[in-house]
Amino acid sequence: MLNYLIKRIGNSIIVLWVVMTVTFFLMHAIPGGPFTAEKSLPPAVKANIEARYKLNDPLLTQYKDYLANVARGDLGPSFKYVGRSVNDIIAESFPVSLELGLESIFLALLVGVPAGVLAAYRRSRWPDRAVNLLTTLGVAVPSFVLSALLVEFFAMKLGWLPAAMWNSWASRILPAVALAAMPMAFITRLTRSSVLDVLGQDYIKTAKAKGLSTGAVLFRHALPNALIPVVTYLGPMAAGILTGSFVIETIFAIPGLGSYFVTSIYNRDYTVILGITLFYSAIVIFMNMLVDLIYPLLDPRIKLGEREE
Repeated sequence: MLNYLIKRIGNSIIVLWVVMTVTFFLMHAIPGGPFTAEKSLPPAVKANIEARYKLNDPLLTQYKDYLANVARGDLGPSFKYVGRSVNDIIAESFPVSLELGLESIFLALLVGVPAGVLAAYRRSRWPDRAVNLLTTLGVAVPSFVLSALLVEFFAMKLGWLPAAMWNSWASRILPAVALAAMPMAFITRLTRSSVLDVLGQDYIKTAKAKGLSTGAVLFRHALPNALIPVVTYLGPMAAGILTGSFVIETIFAIPGLGSYFVTSIYNRDYTVILGITLFYSAIVIFMNMLVDLIYPLLDPRIKLGEREE
């Protein structure tokens, strides 16, 4: 276990370095800069500002300085949010994105797994057909379209829920549902297909022959093994939800990290773009590592060392 973790952490550092390097040079390859849009600034003032942030230094010098700062845990100051560092922006806004993401993940699992089990148990009957229809819609309808439909129906017409903001439990429902819809559909389909496959195994037939109840067969014997593909998807799904909530946060005016990322792209705020990209890349790597650590808990036959080879 320890050797596995050391190897994964080493590989993760290399991946983060590659992501940072590629992002850094691609970002600087785009014409313009953080202060290009400031037309009202006199050239001398603009030059002084760029010198203050060392934007006039050679590109390799800027890269080395940034790499040294990142190694110390300093993601640099924001060029557009005066007096604020990228670390402060992430510390302030990510908890909102994390809360939205955790609510969406919980909702996707809470609905997706039981719906998949039900569809598998009632295969080719009306519950299975209904679940297949809903999951098809969940996959086919984009999140921004679903968000608009939810706001129009539940906020505008019925007035049950607020259309935007993030100041009460009710304001969390619509964005969480919109963000969880597609992962929920995938989890339902994965659970259904996995449960159907497991129900055909010999040990399930043995459990039924011993006279165990349907609930015991499904949830005690079939579901733990059937959840392995779901757990495999859970890591990328969680990372995708946490990093892919930009559109949802914009539509529902949620003060999360996604709004800063979108704004930083428009403003060419280099340090914010790089910092958030690195931060989200670290989340993706961490979630994939966490999934690998969960595998042996579901199936003791899986060894981390063997998976790594």
